[in-house]
Amino acid sequence: MLLTTFTTVFLAELGDKTQLATLLLSAQSGQPWVVFLGAALALISSSLVGVLVGRWLAGILPPERLQKMAGVLMVGLGLWLGLQATQSLLIASQ
Repeated sequence: MLLTTFTTVFLAELGDKTQLATLLLSAQSGQPWVVFLGAALALISSSLVGVLVGRWLAGILPPERLQKMAGVLMVGLGLWLGLQATQSLLIASQ
C-alpha cells in the first residue's frame, strides 16, 4: 500500500501547478532548501487533511458510494479545468 500511495501521489503531482509554483519560488528565492521544506510541509499537511477526511467519510459511507463520489468529483474537476483552459486560450487569441 505504501508503494502504491507513493507512486500515485508522485505521478499525480508531476507537472501540476504546485510543482511549477515551487520551481518558481526556488528560482526567485535562491533558497532551494527552504522552499523544499515549505513545499514538503504543505504537501504533508494537505495529505493529512485528505487522510482524515477520507477516514471520516469511510466511517459514514459505504465504499462503493465513496468511490462513485470520488469519480464524479474527479470528472467534475477535469471539466472545470478544461473550461478554464479553453477560456484562457480564447482570451489569449484575441
